[in-house]
Amino acid sequence: MKRTSQVMTQKQIFRIVDKVASAKYSHALDLLSSVMREIVDRADIEISGGRIWELDPVEDAYTLRYQYGSLEPVPENYKVTISEYPMFGELPSRRTIMNYETDEVLLRTGIRLYSATGVGELIKRKGAKYFPYVLAFNAPRISDKFFDMINIIGSAVSIRLRDLEHQQQQRVIEKDLSQAWEIQKGLLPDHDTVFHDYHIFGISIPDRIVGGDYFDYLRPPTNYEERLSVLVSDASSKGMAAAIQALFVSGAIRMGIGFDLKMASLLSRLNTLIYETFPYERFVTLFYCELIPSEKGLLLFANAGHCSPIHYRAKTRDFYMLPTTGSMLGVSPDQRFRIENINMSPGDLLVLYTDGIVEAQNKQGKMFGEHRLKSLMRKLHTKTPREIGYSCIEEVEKFAAGAEDRYTDDKTLVVIKRMPPGSHEHMDIGVSE
Repeated sequence: MKRTSQVMTQKQIFRIVDKVASAKYSHALDLLSSVMREIVDRADIEISGGRIWELDPVEDAYTLRYQYGSLEPVPENYKVTISEYPMFGELPSRRTIMNYETDEVLLRTGIRLYSATGVGELIKRKGAKYFPYVLAFNAPRISDKFFDMINIIGSAVSIRLRDLEHQQQQRVIEKDLSQAWEIQKGLLPDHDTVFHDYHIFGISIPDRIVGGDYFDYLRPPTNYEERLSVLVSDASSKGMAAAIQALFVSGAIRMGIGFDLKMASLLSRLNTLIYETFPYERFVTLFYCELIPSEKGLLLFANAGHCSPIHYRAKTRDFYMLPTTGSMLGVSPDQRFRIENINMSPGDLLVLYTDGIVEAQNKQGKMFGEHRLKSLMRKLHTKTPREIGYSCIEEVEKFAAGAEDRYTDDKTLVVIKRMPPGSHEHMDIGVSE
């Protein structure tokens, strides 16, 4: 028989169980069995043995999963039905009970009087609720203090079981997010592409593992040299919900390009699809433009509520902000979108971006703003689109460094440059088809 060195307080018991249960476990039974061994083996707690029972909702029974202590062992995986043990149904309202043993098999092991406590999140079964696990303990004497101690053990274990479940759920979520990131990464084209005398570079950095920003370069299925479509979109939500919207927009746009739809018709149909598909957080902004081979550098565009792209005119060194030509996608069904155009002269830049660029905040809460982006464009306009894009992203990141508690968002930037005649700047390119 164990010696009792001193009477432990409830707080001390809670700390012991909490400490043991705080270790890393891969399964709930590992946690519970570790706690049971610690409690039974302690000289200052008079417990001679214990058992862990797990609910089997299919058979309406509890199965013995673990036993420890000085009593005769119970047959492995022994089951006791809920109908034979009404105490299982009483535990959700009382958590811990004391009772006399009635099962013949358990009586033969020496169990006469036991105290049982339910642990874990309650499970609904046939109109009733049951704990997923029950811890049963035996002692030479079961007093009110022993009852209180078992209650404390059950409470502490339930807290750690909940933590373990959350950790397991988090691992599943992280795995799903990793897979979603791989899918989303596959949506984006190679950073660089070339279309006649246009060199283009794009980059997207999600604020979380996945995000709602999306850009693409698309060519018509019939004649690759006829035109190149460049688009940037931004879903109103964040995280996984935004990533799903980005995936949807990507698929719909690619399908529309496959059917060779005109720009206005494509955006109108996409708007209706988003409105009908996403009842909540449905709004998506999108800028869509088409580069057409022409001496005057004709560029057609539609802007569905997106940040105004910045056109830098190299010859005059001034800027033109491309206006919106329609509302955000998904606001209402059957919207119409106006098509506008600009001419890009050799040396001109057009920078498309999402609000995560210009709304990036520093520690003082100031935003990066369009003026800083314009200054960079003017300073870097002789560089390649790749150099301009990376420099702009770097400046935004440096500006927002140390302001993690401020609002942050996905960051996407696409730089389109019409190269001057005779330019021999080399780029490693890849075209999204």
